[in-house]
Amino acid sequence: MEKSAKWLRQTLAYQFQDPALFEEALTHRSAARRNNERLEFLGDAVLDFVVSEIVFQERPDANEGDLSRLRASLVKDTRLSEVAASIGLGEHIILGAGEKKTGGHRRGSILADALEALFAAIYVDGGFRAAEKVIRGLFETLAAELPDSEALKDPKTRLQEFLQADGYALPVYNIEQARGKAHKPVFEVSCSIDALQISTLGSGSTRRHAEQQAAAAMLDKVIKA
Repeated sequence: MEKSAKWLRQTLAYQFQDPALFEEALTHRSAARRNNERLEFLGDAVLDFVVSEIVFQERPDANEGDLSRLRASLVKDTRLSEVAASIGLGEHIILGAGEKKTGGHRRGSILADALEALFAAIYVDGGFRAAEKVIRGLFETLAAELPDSEALKDPKTRLQEFLQADGYALPVYNIEQARGKAHKPVFEVSCSIDALQISTLGSGSTRRHAEQQAAAAMLDKVIKA
């Protein structure tokens, strides 16, 4: 753990008073020991609060819906895994033999969970201000670089708002095809607007992702029309 403690001091300028807490934060459930799942639960709440405050301060004119979208874009798993990877957290996560073999230290979900657990461990070890300082150091610049909240809306939401503004009924989504193996399915979904007699297709590993792809294709059509 000495190498990990040095990394933490150099990267996040923090040193644990309780090294066992730090080790727990880094330990994935695949390792046969006390793991970071409980800390992850607490870290999620601490992160949400601090990031909420950051976007509240960063966007003084944003309404509640805009602030929620801005926060969601910063605390989603893909963003957390990117932040974790950028600071080299994966190299210090303690994994079971199976996860080690399959490259678990690079797996997005494992990185995101470990980052939240680390925030919680710092909160428990050093108090709220210590955790807030670390989180702000990682997320303030990201928050400042976020686009307008309108651009953060997913394609289905933007399509719905576009159609409602013009008095059209909501689009209809249907699964046209589902193929592939159970562990790796591919869904093909259509998005139709009967009043405009337009239909588009989208595909993805989940129905939701396929619907978003179809909605994005539809947006492209109706905006250009």
